[in-house]
Amino acid sequence: MSENPNHDEQNDSGLPAPRDETGEVIGVRKGMFGANNGGDTSGYGGLVRTVSLPGATSRPYGGWFDEVADELEGALEEQDLLPGNAIEKTVVDRGELTFHIAREHLVRVARTLRDDPALRFELCTGVSGVHFLGDKGRELHAVYHLRSLTHGRLIRLEVSAPDSDRHIPSLVDVYPTNDWHEREAYDFFGLVFDGHPALTRIMMPDDWQGFPQRKDYPLGGIAVEYKGAQIPAPDQRRSYS
Repeated sequence: MSENPNHDEQNDSGLPAPRDETGEVIGVRKGMFGANNGGDTSGYGGLVRTVSLPGATSRPYGGWFDEVADELEGALEEQDLLPGNAIEKTVVDRGELTFHIAREHLVRVARTLRDDPALRFELCTGVSGVHFLGDKGRELHAVYHLRSLTHGRLIRLEVSAPDSDRHIPSLVDVYPTNDWHEREAYDFFGLVFDGHPALTRIMMPDDWQGFPQRKDYPLGGIAVEYKGAQIPAPDQRRSYS
């Protein structure tokens, strides 16, 4: 079975799954890489782009996406949990199905996706941290990739938390392979996975200050010296825009 027969986001009528084309605008990026204070050396300093997240997709999603959504919602209802309370929005974007889950219901949703015979997403290949400075009230995101070996399907779960309250429930009890992945997301983004058996740094030294992959982490750098010349640290280089 094809892993993702929805690669072109088409539903049964042959039309693309409808979605909010405007998405959720969370900021404006200037320059090629969004560098500020003269740090953009790309020559594209005049480039201005909006930063947006995909909006919710309306039914039908197309192909087996609807089947998975129906089965998940039905299984949650059987547990006396309203799907609308657990699933904040469903997004079909670039041929991928993503359920945005309220963090307080993450463990139950993940266990349902793993154990329900019609779903059987037995494997979580890890969690990735994301930091959106402009996404006020939910600056930190955790993204989980779930694979069904039984049905040959791949979906994503996404959970957000405000920078002022960086706590997300751990999924190690549901997917033990997340042990090191959650430690990495904690190490680099500061996400605190409640219930993790040993949430300690995995890459940086134990006494390291801050979380290096956050967007507000200082760029820093070490000056590089060549024979007859010295290259300044990245945060001291001039802009060509």
